[in-house]
Amino acid sequence: MLMSYGTFVFSLSTVAYDQLQRQMTWRHARTARVGARPATQFLGVGEDTITLQGLISAELADDLHGLDDLRDLASEGMPQALVEGTGRVYGSYVIEGIKETRKELFADGTPRLIDFQLDLLCVDDATAEVLA
Repeated sequence: MLMSYGTFVFSLSTVAYDQLQRQMTWRHARTARVGARPATQFLGVGEDTITLQGLISAELADDLHGLDDLRDLASEGMPQALVEGTGRVYGSYVIEGIKETRKELFADGTPRLIDFQLDLLCVDDATAEVLA
């Protein structure tokens, strides 16, 4: 298991990602000052986003519909726990977007390869309770 998103398990036989990119921001307010740099005040944490990129191969995957399962979870709009196979817990995330590219098609239109990108947004536990 590479990672789980709620009940969905990322693995070679489902949806395997080969790149995880995480971006976190922190918010600082700025106030202009005469003759000096702007004054800043720390306002707290900003967004925490994770992008998973990978490739689904018809030769390795048990079925090519793993992205459909993720779309179903995204359509529910509920935050899901994101946990790495090592046991590292990232927190509660929602799916903001799924990008899919089907390549090397067989005669019936079935793709041999599917490139994908999954965009996740971390939500606070308080936000998750409001959504529930």
